[in-house]
Amino acid sequence: MQVVYEDNHIIIVSKRSGEIVQGDKTGDEPLSETVKQYIKAKYQKPGNVFLGVVHRLDRPVSGLVVFAKTSKALSRLNNMFRDGEVHKTYWAIVKNKPRLEEAELVNWIVRNEKQNKSYAYDHEVKNSKKAILRYKMIGSSDHYSLLEVNLLTGRHHQIRCQLAKMGCPIKGDLKYGAPRSNPDGSISLLSHRVEFVHPVSKETIVVEAPLPDDNLWKAIAP
Repeated sequence: MQVVYEDNHIIIVSKRSGEIVQGDKTGDEPLSETVKQYIKAKYQKPGNVFLGVVHRLDRPVSGLVVFAKTSKALSRLNNMFRDGEVHKTYWAIVKNKPRLEEAELVNWIVRNEKQNKSYAYDHEVKNSKKAILRYKMIGSSDHYSLLEVNLLTGRHHQIRCQLAKMGCPIKGDLKYGAPRSNPDGSISLLSHRVEFVHPVSKETIVVEAPLPDDNLWKAIAP
């Protein structure tokens, strides 16, 4: 992990692909615990360190994760994420070129918990939730396109699922139709930028993630 922003109330880190944000059944150490240890060591804090998890990224995804360092920031950030007041921008390297360079995708998504996978439909079906995102093509190579993605809803695997439905699976994302995996097990989806009004100071915070250490990212990014 790499710390990209920190103050008394908030810490934002850039997560590596493969790290989990919160503990799960694998028993692997979560990013939240790594951040706690970092805070404990940096400030020589005795006892338990408070850290609030306000959102998550899928394990194979890299990029920005926001944590709260105080209970005041946690409750306010939770409300801000719920109300869509935290603006997150993603970059995705996808197979194929989209038919339109810029568009809004509207689908209805059904989550299959057993498979840990979501399915996108063009019309409303049983147990589906409406999913909306906007994308814009901002780079390309011979075989891949780089899309900037803004979510208007927050559904399970939404970006992965909707881009695959469009015929542009994310590079390395075998679950959603990519032809081959990435060597490190990642998928080429980056939580690239986050912007919000600080819940305590009321300043506008804008943070961008460093690019993954991968030659294609460096070649294709603007």
